[in-house]
Amino acid sequence: MISNGWMDRSSFKGEVATKASTLIGAGGVAAQRTRAAHVVKWLFDFIFALILTVLLMPLLFVIACFVMSDGGPIFFVHYRVGKNGQRFGCFKFRTMVVDADRVLAATLASDPEALAEWTTRRKLAKDPRVTQIGRFLRRSSLDELPQLINVLRCDMSIVGPRPIVKEEVGKYGEDIQYYYKVRPGITGLWQVNGRSRTTFAERVLIDKRYVRDWNLYHDLVILSKTVPVLLTRRGAY
Repeated sequence: MISNGWMDRSSFKGEVATKASTLIGAGGVAAQRTRAAHVVKWLFDFIFALILTVLLMPLLFVIACFVMSDGGPIFFVHYRVGKNGQRFGCFKFRTMVVDADRVLAATLASDPEALAEWTTRRKLAKDPRVTQIGRFLRRSSLDELPQLINVLRCDMSIVGPRPIVKEEVGKYGEDIQYYYKVRPGITGLWQVNGRSRTTFAERVLIDKRYVRDWNLYHDLVILSKTVPVLLTRRGAY
C-alpha cells in the first residue's frame, strides 16, 4: 500500500473493474427489458390487427364499394415518417376528390382564414377536397381502417403517435427523438385528447408524454378510450 491514503494500483484496478461490471450489468438488464417490451408490443399489435382485419372484412368491403363509386381509386397512399425516421406508405380509404392538390392550392390562395387554419393545424374544418362519403369516413375515423395493413407489415402499431409527414418533422424540434423511438399508431394519446382541437405544439407534447411513459397498460387504456371518442366523434373532421 502506498503512503498518504492511496491504494495500490492493483486494488484500484480491481475496484474500477467491479464498478464497471455492475454498471454494464445494470445496463444489460435494462436493455433486455426494453427488448422484451418491444417484442410484447409487436405481438400484441400483430395479433390484434389480424383479428380485427378478419372481423371487419364485410365492413371493409362495403366501404370500398362506396369509395370507388365516383370512379376513383379505393385507397389513398401517402408517405409518412415512421420509426427511426424511415418513410413508409400509409394506407387510408380515399376521402378526397381526385384533383385534391389543385383544390387545396386554390382554396388557400383565395381564403386567408383557411390559410391560417392550415398553417396552424395542417387541417381544415371545412375542407373542399373531401367527398360526401369521405366526410363520414373521416368523422368516424373509418378511413383509417386500412392502416391495419400497415400494422401487419410492421410499419405501424395499433397505439402510438399518429404518423406525420416529412414537412412536419421540423415542428417537433428536439422532441422528434421521442417520435423516432416508436412506430406510429392507428390510435394514440393525441386521438383521445382532443385530436384536431389541439394545436400542433400540444400534439408534440402529447406524443412525447406517450413515448416517455409507455407501457402496455397505457396502450390498453388508450384503446378503451378510443371507442367512445369515435362514437361521439370528438375533435374529428
